[in-house]
Amino acid sequence: MRFDLARFETVLRRHARVSLLFAFLLVVAGVDLLLNPPKGQDVEFLGIPLVAAGLAVLAILFRKSAGAPAPRDARTLASRFLNFVTLRGKIVRWFPAFAIAGIAVDLAYNQLVFDRISLGTEDTSVLLFAAALFAYPFVPPRFSRERDFVLMFMAALILVLVVPLLVARLYYQDFERSVDIYSWTALAPQTSWVLNVLGVSANVHPVPLSTAPGLTFVTKAGLPITVVITTACSGIYSFGIFASAFVAFVLTEYERFEPRALALLALGFVTSYVANILRMVLIVLVGAYSDTQQEAVQNLAVAHSNLGWLIFLAWIALFWGLAFRFIVKPPSVSGTRAVTVTETPAPRKRGVLCGICEDALTPALPGYRCECGKFYHVACAATVEECARCHRPMKVSATGGGSAALP
Repeated sequence: MRFDLARFETVLRRHARVSLLFAFLLVVAGVDLLLNPPKGQDVEFLGIPLVAAGLAVLAILFRKSAGAPAPRDARTLASRFLNFVTLRGKIVRWFPAFAIAGIAVDLAYNQLVFDRISLGTEDTSVLLFAAALFAYPFVPPRFSRERDFVLMFMAALILVLVVPLLVARLYYQDFERSVDIYSWTALAPQTSWVLNVLGVSANVHPVPLSTAPGLTFVTKAGLPITVVITTACSGIYSFGIFASAFVAFVLTEYERFEPRALALLALGFVTSYVANILRMVLIVLVGAYSDTQQEAVQNLAVAHSNLGWLIFLAWIALFWGLAFRFIVKPPSVSGTRAVTVTETPAPRKRGVLCGICEDALTPALPGYRCECGKFYHVACAATVEECARCHRPMKVSATGGGSAALP
């Protein structure tokens, strides 16, 4: 069975907003699997095809049709920032060398500090950033926003997940230290408070030989159970992925910072924090309502491995679904994107509309009908020479040559 790419692209563009949300979820879910895979399950390798599939859908959605006029070069926040740091593009050609150097430094750090080369979450973040940096100069200019988004996403991940950890290790002069301040101050006490409100006795306390907080709760059978909320279990990685993705989204979609975007960012951070506390509460409740201690431990392990990831994806889908519904316009046929602005809606056009300029066809203007049934003004069809729906060539001239069509 032959795969019809043109038909697939038509379906994606027809449902552009849903396709955009689907592609974004694929990318975020793939990165989350790579950086924070469910415990006890070897599924992190699935993150690579998820990221690749999401980027492929984005590329299809925003690609420019062959022969179409080049879209206006939108001076987004990301493009202006990259133009500044690369000295107007002069050092972009050196990005692959910088990427290789970054990988070498990361591997050398692991060898010197841990006496072995091992890849943790922070190392994976560095490798993903290096891959984006290496590929950046080779991406065609028509995908400039997509490559800017990927690079900004990975750079933000480094700033959120790697840089604070290195600063803390330098401050404490302990290069094997794990940063658990988030769990101590912003997660464990709040989780304990919610559990006590729900009738489950819980308290937070230090754990011997660990810098992470312990949360001890009492099951319905009266058995005390302690869970240790380490950095990997705190949800900080999922929060970092969301924050990085949203910052990259704002930088590549907006030409300037707008109150609506900043308000959405603040709302996203607050709801992400609440969702993370909800995740911890639900995991503990699974263990609290178990009959035996062994059953409680097993249920906690299952919930910890699966429930957190599902809650993260569900929340991301809800938040970005609302964002794409009320903030972002769907991509246009030519492959450009825009941010919604408040304006008076234009009156609805009637009759047969041109597939390019979207004005009505009239007897005064010669028309052209593609084999797929799409109508165009002859003058419009002559400028692109390719159908926007099926991508068949349209051999017409601005003087009226070609297959005429009356509306």
